[in-house]
Order: sequence, then C-alpha cells, then structure tokens
Amino acid sequence: MPMPESSLVGRITDIQGGRLIATLFSTGDGFPTFVNLGPEKLPVGQLGALLEVRDRAAHLLAEVSRSQEEAIEMRSVQDQNAADNRQVTVRERRLELIPLGEIGSNGRLEPGVSRFPLIGAAVHLIASSRLAGLLGRDLEGNLELGRLSNRPTLKASLDPSALFGRHLAILGQTGAGKSWTLTSLMQRVLMAMPRAHMVLLDLHGEYGWRSDGAGSYKGVFPPNTARHIDARELEIPYWLLTYAELVDLFIDRTDPNATVQIAFLRETLYKLRRQSNQHMGLERLSVDSPIYFSIEELYQRFKKANEEKLEFGKVKGPLFGAFDDFLVRFQSLYNDARYDFFLRPQRHNSSATLEGLLRDFVGLGEPKRQATVIDLSPIPVDLRPIVSAQIGRLAFEFNYWNPRRRDFPLLLICEEAHQYIPRETDSRYVGTRRAMERIAKEGRKYGVTLCVVSQRPTELSETVLSQCGNYLCLRISNADDQDYVRRLLPEGAKNLADMLSSLRRGEVLAVGDAAMLPSRILVHRPDPAPASRDAPISKSWREGPEDLDVADIVNRWWRQMR
Repeated sequence: MPMPESSLVGRITDIQGGRLIATLFSTGDGFPTFVNLGPEKLPVGQLGALLEVRDRAAHLLAEVSRSQEEAIEMRSVQDQNAADNRQVTVRERRLELIPLGEIGSNGRLEPGVSRFPLIGAAVHLIASSRLAGLLGRDLEGNLELGRLSNRPTLKASLDPSALFGRHLAILGQTGAGKSWTLTSLMQRVLMAMPRAHMVLLDLHGEYGWRSDGAGSYKGVFPPNTARHIDARELEIPYWLLTYAELVDLFIDRTDPNATVQIAFLRETLYKLRRQSNQHMGLERLSVDSPIYFSIEELYQRFKKANEEKLEFGKVKGPLFGAFDDFLVRFQSLYNDARYDFFLRPQRHNSSATLEGLLRDFVGLGEPKRQATVIDLSPIPVDLRPIVSAQIGRLAFEFNYWNPRRRDFPLLLICEEAHQYIPRETDSRYVGTRRAMERIAKEGRKYGVTLCVVSQRPTELSETVLSQCGNYLCLRISNADDQDYVRRLLPEGAKNLADMLSSLRRGEVLAVGDAAMLPSRILVHRPDPAPASRDAPISKSWREGPEDLDVADIVNRWWRQMR
C-alpha cells in the first residue's frame, strides 16, 4: 500500500539490542508536534504511538517507548538585523522504538521480527485506516473489548479462543476497574456466544444481588443468560471431598497421633463408601469416588475405636485415646451452624443427587444458562477456601470425565483470587491451591480454563499466574506489584509495565496470545455496571440517614444473613 510522503518523519540512525533509534526531521520552525495525514492530525513522537519502519531489508510496525532531545552543536547564522552573526543551538530529537511485528509483502502483520531494518530506514506515521487494516485481519468472531487508547476511532478486539483457552489474568489495584472490565467482557461473551459455559465465584455479591434482600436475583448479565446461586443453596456436600481433603479438614498434622488418624480415616472411608453404595453395583471404587457416605457413621467408628477396651474392659484397645484430638476437632466443625450447608446437606444426601448438582453447577439445570454466578458473600471468610476448593475440583472433574469435553469448554472465573489461591503455603488453602493449580497446569487439555482477577498479584499463587497466557493489566501503583507483573509479561512487552501507574480507570494493557499486539485499550462501559462502585462519601455525609436500624444489623450478624 503506497504511503504519502507527508507521513515520513525521520530515519533510523542507531540499532541496539532489538531497539531502534530514530532521528526526527526538523523544519525551519523546529520539530513538528503534529502532522496532517489526510483527514487526521497525528502526533509526532508521542509515547505509545505506532510507526512504520521501512527499507529494502524489513518492514516493521514499532511503538515509541522513549522520546528525547539534546543539543548537538552551535552554528553561526547570519542575522539581517545585526552586523554580527548570531549563535544558534542545533538540537536533535530522537525516538526509541520497540519493534512489535513484521508487515509482509501481502500487507499482513505478523507478531515478532525475523529481520531488522538497516541504518537509514525510513520512519513513517501510520494512518488509522491503514492501521485498522493491519490489526483487523482474521477478526471474524473476535470480541470487541473497547477502543485503542491512542486511536479512539479504532476497535480493540481479542481472539476469544486464545483469550479463554490459555488462561487469563485481570490484574489491577482496587478502584482501577477490574470488576468493570470483567463485566464488560462477560456481557459481550454472553451476547455473542449462546453456548458459552462459565462459572463465576462472586465473593462480594457484585455481579448479582437481591434488591429487597429476599427476592429474585438481579445481575449484570443480559436476561436469560446467567443463573445466580447462593453458595449455601448450591450445597456442595461433604461426601464429594477427596480423602486428602478430608485429612486437611479433620486432622491436625502436628498431632503426635496424626499418622494413625490418617491411616484409620483411609480404611474407614473406603469401607463406608463401599457399604453405602452396594445397591449401585460399582465394581471399581476408590477412597476418592464421589459417592455418598454417612458422616455420622464415620464419627461413630472413630469414637468406637478410640474407646475400645478388651478382656471385659481390663485392657485398652490398640487405638484407645489415639483419636481424642480428632473427635474434638470433628465436633467443633460439625456443631458449627455455619458448616450446616456443607456437613448437614438437606438435598444432596445420596449419590443419585450428584447429577442434579452438576447440572446446576455448569448451567445445564432448569433453566439452562450460559453463566453460573455462585454468590460466596454469605459464606464466612474462613469457609471460603473449603467451598472454592470444591468448586475448582468439580469444574476439573466434570470435564475430565466428559467424553465431549472439546465441545463443552468450561471457564472458571475467580474473583479476588488472592484471598483463596494465595502464594503463601498456609494449610488452610492447601485444597484450593491444589484444585486451582491443577486446572492451571492441566485444565487446558480437558477444556477447563481459568480467569483469575486480583488486586495483589504478588500474593496470588505463582503457579497459577505463570500459566496464564493472557494479561489484562489495569492501573498498578505498588512498586512490588509492578515488578512482579513485569516479570510475568513476555520479553517484548516488559517495557510496557512502566505504563501501569499511568493507566486511567477502566483502561487496560492487553498482552498475550489473544491480542495481535500489546495494546492500551479503553474498555467499553458495562451495561449494567457491577455493584462495585465506591460509596458516595461526600453526598452521604451531607444527605445520608440520621439513624439506622441497628437491631436489624445485629440480627443479620447473628444469623449470618446479609
């Protein structure tokens, strides 16, 4: 495609370490700030601007990463109004360019660079119409996330297969627009893809809410696309726990008798699962099979072994007193009303109910929905790791055993992921980390992928983040988080981390397999927006209520009902 000569703004004068240095042309009035290119007025040398670099060896698309100007010499100039010559400082303006992709002879843009230009290569401004042609190839089926920040007239689209198929991380400090970005993205997915399948862990009730506290859910997603479920009503029962998860829940590994307790639990659990499901005719059964057993019977067997005496009570049994701590720990959990939805299930109290639970979980229940929003806000904070671990494992196991997994890819969205998939090795989060890291490492093979959303990437599991192939980064001011994100980004995009602190609210830096080029994108406004907006402090402190129903607040606290 021929380019007008007015687009020429400089020449390449230095090449070092994969970076290009361009020297700009000056005019009699100095260096131009803008150049008129057709109907457009394009800035010259603006940080983040895209330029074309052309010569016989290569044809590249590059981004401005630095701009500098310095004096190079003093020159004597004849002044008609003075008898003597005057001294003029000759200045030079240079741009540091980072090559982003190579433009082939067919006009196709390919990420990466195989050949670099030579010294003297021409540097051109690029018109929006041409840039749209380069970035707009193979966009059929792509998702429009927003507009390019430096070219608001151009759409910014992402490849959904690469975006969700290779794990996604949405990172940014509080108030930067993470919920806004996720909502906008999900709204467009649900409208464009009627067979999408997503499960969203909503920790704060931002994506679905009951306006009167007891009515039906209202949410941010289009009508008839999402189902909102209170995590307590979903009722993921205890008998779905694996042997290892039951050990983590009931046994203190620092107990001197922990080894005996673990061995006895394994033997007892296997026997209970087999006895409780003899009618099903299952030949291959393991200690981890997701089938019903009585938790009360489990307790009674531990209690009997702990109190057993032989020879008419004269001799203590081999396990006498070994399970004291186990029984106390068990009772403390079992008698805690907060655990009732988990340890005392009302609906899912037989193996036959697993099918209905899974249908509700993946959106195939009645009514069928593309997205399942699981509201974790009513769950006490200390119980969320247990529930989220089960949700992560259910997502993986569902498609692991699904023969049509390629036709039914499942996306698990983890809001505030650092709260239950932390980097630290706390025993409370062992189950959740195990489940989510398994998805991060193996899930793609079985059509199960992750979208993790976090305001503190340094506190999030390193394994999960390192497996993400796409990053939507919002404003991050913390220096430690910036450095961490810089290490996560691909080599050619590490310099873009310097922009993180200057991003506007709702503006993202999109990097990864789904974006043809690293891009700054102004995300489309979600409609409706999530319930994550800041409290209107100024207005509330002027016009807010004079009194509150504190008795109602206390009652809600007592009953653990929001």
